[in-house]
Amino acid sequence: MTYRVDLNSDLGESFGAYRIGQDQAIIPLITSANVACGYHAGDPLVMEKTCQLVTKAGIAMGAHPGFPDLIGFGRRNLQVSPSEVAAYVTYQLGALEAFTRHHGIKLQHVKPHGALYNMATKDKDLATAIAESVARFDDKLLLLCPGASEMALAGQAAGLRIAKEVFADRAYEKDGSLVARTKEGAMITDETLAINRLIQMITKGTVTSIDGKEIPIQADSICVHGDGPKALAFVQKIRTSLTDLDIQLAPLTEIVS
Repeated sequence: MTYRVDLNSDLGESFGAYRIGQDQAIIPLITSANVACGYHAGDPLVMEKTCQLVTKAGIAMGAHPGFPDLIGFGRRNLQVSPSEVAAYVTYQLGALEAFTRHHGIKLQHVKPHGALYNMATKDKDLATAIAESVARFDDKLLLLCPGASEMALAGQAAGLRIAKEVFADRAYEKDGSLVARTKEGAMITDETLAINRLIQMITKGTVTSIDGKEIPIQADSICVHGDGPKALAFVQKIRTSLTDLDIQLAPLTEIVS
């Protein structure tokens, strides 16, 4: 059996004089880039530069909208209404699309960032606000999110195609949600263990939860965070390991029907 999977990373997260990640080195190794849109990270010059790098590499690009929270890097839960979230998403998609038009490329997908992503996996109203905002903007865009989530259900209800995302470096609860970063064991730092878990998710459609239960999961796309000190080496190891097993890497539009 031939397995195919997308490899994505959150990029364009520098801001002003602050440099985050190793975008220039990581972009040629992945198949889809999630580009920050100026709310949790990124600025106009960073967005322009990231679009240049993505265009040169010939990979797919997605928008990575988050909360307006530069200080907290978009990882703090904000008290917001669904209408506010819908407006935040629309605003950020429009900002990034201005740059993609300039470079003659189209957005492939949308993946919310950080706290917005995590809250919308369980909050139906926020998930609906995101999905409907994306669908109004362009209903041909894919929504990249966990398969076991309110966001996936809302995306389907809004008529969007859903790409189901898994994480190489995060632990899972038994309901398929990510373990909160504040909980011990949430981050997987052993690279060999992380890669073995990825292979299990891709080839067997299961993952072992933090409490030891084997749960079903679907891996259309693997996320590797681009802001860690070992991010580049980790992406290289994942790509090599998958290639050695004849697991094909492809952008989401070639995987999700």
